[in-house]
Amino acid sequence: MKTRIITAIICALIFIPFLVFSGTIAFPIILAVASALSVYEMLKCIGENNPVIRLASCAIAAALPICARIYGDEQAFFNFTHKVFVLFLFMLFVVAVFSKGKKDVMNMAFVYVVVSFITNGYASIVLLRDYQFGEYIYMLVFICPWMTDIFAYFTGYFFGKHKLIPDVSPKKTIEGAIGGIVFSTLILVGYGYVMSTFVEELNANYLAFICVGIVLSIVSQCGDLIFSLIKRKYGVKDYGNLLPGHGGMLDRCDSVIASAPIVLFMFDLSGIFRLFI
Repeated sequence: MKTRIITAIICALIFIPFLVFSGTIAFPIILAVASALSVYEMLKCIGENNPVIRLASCAIAAALPICARIYGDEQAFFNFTHKVFVLFLFMLFVVAVFSKGKKDVMNMAFVYVVVSFITNGYASIVLLRDYQFGEYIYMLVFICPWMTDIFAYFTGYFFGKHKLIPDVSPKKTIEGAIGGIVFSTLILVGYGYVMSTFVEELNANYLAFICVGIVLSIVSQCGDLIFSLIKRKYGVKDYGNLLPGHGGMLDRCDSVIASAPIVLFMFDLSGIFRLFI
């Protein structure tokens, strides 16, 4: 636990300056690095060691968060990423064709899925930052998943009796999951209150904060379970050892990766989810 806390403090001290200057190119660059590291860890986990696939995957993972800032417009960016991933999928299948049976088509399809899922997660954070009131909104994709994780752990530790999905994550409990949802949603509402109190141009839509908080907490826990399922399938405890006490970049950011595109989708879906009005 001591190592975990020390690592978290060090990471916070490194990451905070990038949050302060999130309006500059430094922000998508740090997310590009995190994206490439996450993709690398995933490919290593699933045993994909082909240098062409690794290079192409990590290059796409690093490029798209930066492209999200360059394009600015969400629709234009996703039109671009659609073309990128079509070419990426074509390349994967070509590698399978010329591998003389060493590369299975289904494995190539899985590489495509995980690379696109991880990369779009990080790119969505940049798009959220450039949204209307984005400088106050994008932080939610970090706050909610991490608060959910913390409070789910402690609620489960003190009150957990019923296992959530033991085949995927033996330690997670139903009580912990509920605690994570409740407390992270309350923290998000508190965040909305603080922002609307101290930033004159903001008026918090508390109903939206509650809705987004509940959905985001559930999604973040599902994201954690999804990546845990992959680790369990491949017999891996952690995706890496970059962050002592936390595992790899992917271990720390799995729920964030799942949450960011969902928040973006909710904002596009309806004005009901507009957090500030």
